Amino acid sequence: MAEAHNALHHIDPKSFELEHLSPTIGTVVHGIDIATVDSTTIDWLAELLVERKVIFFRDQNVAVESHVAFARQFGELEVHPFFETGKSQHPEVIHLDNDRENPPYINIWHSDVTWRAVPSLGSILRARVVPPVGGDTLFANMEAAYEGLDDETKTRIDGLVAVHDNEGFLRGMRMRGASEDEIEAKRREFPPQRHPVVRTHPVSGRKSLYVNKAFTRSIEDIAPDESTTLLDALYAQAWLPEYQCRFQWRADSFAFWDNRAAQHYAVADYWPNERHMERVTIIGDRPR
Repeated sequence: MAEAHNALHHIDPKSFELEHLSPTIGTVVHGIDIATVDSTTIDWLAELLVERKVIFFRDQNVAVESHVAFARQFGELEVHPFFETGKSQHPEVIHLDNDRENPPYINIWHSDVTWRAVPSLGSILRARVVPPVGGDTLFANMEAAYEGLDDETKTRIDGLVAVHDNEGFLRGMRMRGASEDEIEAKRREFPPQRHPVVRTHPVSGRKSLYVNKAFTRSIEDIAPDESTTLLDALYAQAWLPEYQCRFQWRADSFAFWDNRAAQHYAVADYWPNERHMERVTIIGDRPR
């Protein structure tokens, strides 16, 4: 049996085998059925998630109800305000469907919903249909990315606050024909949010970079050009292979990432082939 990460030695991994995808981030948990896990296993997975930032499960041919129930054991579930959930009786499930008519577009490093006052703890993503090749997802350990900064930069960004917004989703509403009144109402409902550039994990106490190219717009209290230059340098940390793992999807594979300490990037190399995914997201806490 594979050995668990050091911080998990006091937890009995039972019959599970852990396959680490890189030294820094990402572990496949073999020998598990997410539809039948008990509370002890849930606690163990929660700790493994904090240590490894993203955990994966293969061959989980379960009903959508089991996907939702599994996620709910880690916390309250989020209903995304910008995704159509009418395909399912479960409003917590969002569908990420790409094909010839709907090319992929989220090939950008990001943490989910950082434009919320309380962003997500993490998301559990299922592959329904995958292309014959391509369509992988990359994950980056943003705690390691922070640790990799030089001391001068760490001192410089300590205590800084960044502004996050959902303008990309508002533009999407406009492209789909929403009225300006509808867009403005959504903007008022979900205004820009201020989060620390360096957040502290609520479980481990570790520091991580908490800015991302998709949703972070600026850093407060410094000149705009300085903000842009600094953010670009911090964004670039996610691109370093030493902080990454890459996951090759198969149908009925699941990925569960810690949105508090990891970013992800959906590779858009498979168009015009199809890729259909289902995501359930767990509400987190206010970054500090």
